[in-house]
Amino acid sequence: MKYSFKNDYSEIAHPRVIKALEAVGSCQFEGYGLDEHSSNAVKLIKDIIKSNSADIHFVSGGTHANLIVLSSILRPHEAVIACDSGHISIHETGAIEATGHKVLTAFEDDGKLRTDSIDRVVKSHTDEHMVKPKAVFISHATEIGTVYTKEELTRISRYCKEHDLYLYMDGARIASGVNSKYCDLTYADIATLVDVFYFGGTKNGALFGEAIVLCNEEIKKDFRFSLKQRGGLLAKGAILGIQFEELFKDGLYDSLAVYANNAALRLAEGINESGVGFMSDVQSNQIFPIFSNELIKRLESSYMFHKWKKVNDDSTIIRLVTSWATPVEAIESFIENLSRLNLRT
Repeated sequence: MKYSFKNDYSEIAHPRVIKALEAVGSCQFEGYGLDEHSSNAVKLIKDIIKSNSADIHFVSGGTHANLIVLSSILRPHEAVIACDSGHISIHETGAIEATGHKVLTAFEDDGKLRTDSIDRVVKSHTDEHMVKPKAVFISHATEIGTVYTKEELTRISRYCKEHDLYLYMDGARIASGVNSKYCDLTYADIATLVDVFYFGGTKNGALFGEAIVLCNEEIKKDFRFSLKQRGGLLAKGAILGIQFEELFKDGLYDSLAVYANNAALRLAEGINESGVGFMSDVQSNQIFPIFSNELIKRLESSYMFHKWKKVNDDSTIIRLVTSWATPVEAIESFIENLSRLNLRT
C-alpha cells in the first residue's frame, strides 16, 4: 500500500480524541454548542489566548469557517484582500465570491502578505464604482508552509487599524505555525493583533472541526445568527466541544504540531542530502521540493503526494505534508528510496 504525504488529515483522529468521544457516546447533551464540554473547551481556549472577552464558536471545517466569518463581517459592497496563493483565493471553489464578496489578490513569492502589497490594493480601489476593501485575509502557516513573525503580524495589524480594515487569520495550521522554530508568535499575541482567527482541528488531530475566535467587539453581535444561516450551528455541537476539550488538555494540541513540524524537518534534511532544491524554506509541516519528472514518476509507485507546480518541461515542485501521525519509518523509507532512485536518474 502506498504511503500518503498528500495532507495532514488522512488519519481519522488522535486516539485520545476518539477515546473521549467513545466515552460519552450514549450520553445526552444540550444541542448547538450549549453543552458542558463545549463550555469547557471555550474556557481552555480563553486560557491559552489569555482573553476572557473573546467569543468562541465551533464549526465543521476551514472553508466553512472562512465563508461564515467573511460573509458575516463584510457588507454587500465590501471585499477581502488575500495573497494570490491564499486558500480563499484558489482552493475554495469561489466560496467567498458565492456570498457576494470579491476576493482581491496580491502576489507574494512566499505566500505572506505585507503592508505594501495590501496598500497597493487599497489605493487602487478609489470610489463607489469599485468594491471597497474591508478585510485582510492571511494564513498562519501559509499555503506554502511559511510562517509570520510577531514583527510582521504587528506591522499588518497596525496598518489594518489605521485603514479601518478587519484582520482575519486562517488558522487551519495555526498550531504548526506557532510551534515553528521560525515563529516567535504566541496564541495570546495573535488574539491581540487580529480581529478574528480560528484554531484548526481538522489538520491537527481532530476528527473534524475548527474553533473560531472573535476578538473584536464589532463582529461579535449576532454571530450565532450567521452560524445558523450558513449551516454552521450543529445540532450535535457537543461532538466538536468534546474534541477541542481533549485537544487543549495537557498541551496535546501543541505537541501534535511539534511532532509534525519535526517530521517535516527530518524529511527535508534527507531530501536536501540528496542534492534536491526547494521552492521555499521549510518552516512548518509542508515542504516543497523540486524533483525531476522522471524521479517523481518512480516515487509515485510507493508514495502519494501533490504535484504543486510545473517548473519546466523536466522538473516539477511537489508538496509533501507530515502530520501528528506520520511514522518515522515512512520518513526514513522515503529518504532511502529517494537516494536510491536519484542515483538511477
